[in-house]
Amino acid sequence: MIINRFQYRLTLNNKQYFKSKVFEANSPQAFDALAMELFRFQYQENDVYRSYVDVLGKDINAISTISEIPFLPISFFKTKEVKTGVYKSETVFTSSSTSGTGESKHHLEKTQHYDTTWLHAFKAIYGDVKEYCILALLPSYLEREGSSLIHMVQGMIEQSKDADSQFYLHNHEELYEVLQRKVAAETKTILIGVSFALLDFVEKFQLPPNDLIIIETGGMKGRRKELIRDELHAILKLGFNVKTIHSEYGMTELLSQAYSQGDGRFDLPNWMKVFIRRVDDPFSEAGIGKTGGINIIDLANIDSCAFIETQDLGRKYPDGSFEVMGRFDTADIRGCNLMVI
Repeated sequence: MIINRFQYRLTLNNKQYFKSKVFEANSPQAFDALAMELFRFQYQENDVYRSYVDVLGKDINAISTISEIPFLPISFFKTKEVKTGVYKSETVFTSSSTSGTGESKHHLEKTQHYDTTWLHAFKAIYGDVKEYCILALLPSYLEREGSSLIHMVQGMIEQSKDADSQFYLHNHEELYEVLQRKVAAETKTILIGVSFALLDFVEKFQLPPNDLIIIETGGMKGRRKELIRDELHAILKLGFNVKTIHSEYGMTELLSQAYSQGDGRFDLPNWMKVFIRRVDDPFSEAGIGKTGGINIIDLANIDSCAFIETQDLGRKYPDGSFEVMGRFDTADIRGCNLMVI
């Protein structure tokens, strides 16, 4: 028992170390060094990840670069408790499981780490959240429990200094009135919404030309026919009368978010990196500009696993940004990444 307590304390101290370093990975060298260190730590302390790496027959002592690190298939979050160390989960985020094949569960030892992570990711793209009015049109997420997106946006609303910041369910007329006032006052405003709800809104209302930031999170949730991204954004740009539509890329199994400011290419915070795997060989990288499966290193995933093989298709660009092309045919249809280009 004394040994177990000692090991537990040691694990906690190591995780605190990584959490203190993750946002300092602001150079390629710092990122690579921390990723390699975290990989070896999670191999030792994460039973699910270690078992998977062992099944692959990998010799971790022979892995010397981040491109050689094995990525854990995202489906493991449906069937296993993907935990680094032994801890009681303060929060468990869950996916919507639109396809009915089961929900993913992401265990967190402390919720505060997620709050720190999304805040850093938001600030890297948009600046201080306190300077914005935050409006949210996320009905399908509000109607269930365990959404990491709802938790994040709730945090944005709480930090905003604008009294009008709030969630909207189906009260589109009230949202329209608030948007009109914000446009007239030239208030810095972000409206973040699921795709089908934004489409529902612009079918009823149209705004004058404005500088609103509209962030779509993807997802028709079975409510509407799927649209290619360009078609969706064209409709939303016309309805909201804005020049660009922004996008957010996130998922239950990741603590961090990437954002696109209108060109379809997502920019990553310093502590994330995307790799594209070949469709015909999931253990080999596709070249820059080639379409393949998206693998992600999210150094904020300290409590779970930082090395995730998603079921999204995409391509990577020389500057490190990436584009989402759709999903594998056998993948679940999920809320954050349903669109195909």
